[in-house]
Amino acid sequence: MKAILIAVAVLFSTSLFAQNADAVLGKWETKNGKSHVEIYKKDGEYYGKIVWLKEPLNEEGKPKVDKNNPEEDMRSRPLKGLELLREFEYDADDEMWEDGEIYDPESGDTYSCEMSLEGDNKLKVRGYLGISLLGRTTVWTRVE
Repeated sequence: MKAILIAVAVLFSTSLFAQNADAVLGKWETKNGKSHVEIYKKDGEYYGKIVWLKEPLNEEGKPKVDKNNPEEDMRSRPLKGLELLREFEYDADDEMWEDGEIYDPESGDTYSCEMSLEGDNKLKVRGYLGISLLGRTTVWTRVE
């Protein structure tokens, strides 16, 4: 009987601390404060798009576009609404979202990416080439 109670207690405490896969959903301010990215779920995977820009207009007073995209026909698409995060899957064992990609409109480059939460309001976003050790991590803050 004592063993059963211990097993139930361990199972219950594990579920209390296990992270919810959807905990990443919501709006996040990027490290530099230039944009807000909304993370949402589509077909069981996690995606993120720009929903706010600190400076939405270019020097000519027109909405900023994806001018650094390597594909010429994509350079006229607006930055607001641009999907930056694609195809993340949640790994419950590591409590992180992985196997996704992040697009950097400032350089036009796309990187492999993984994300993990630090508490409820900090999101560590790590972009990398090849292996995760060769990359850069930035921290985004949840927007209320």
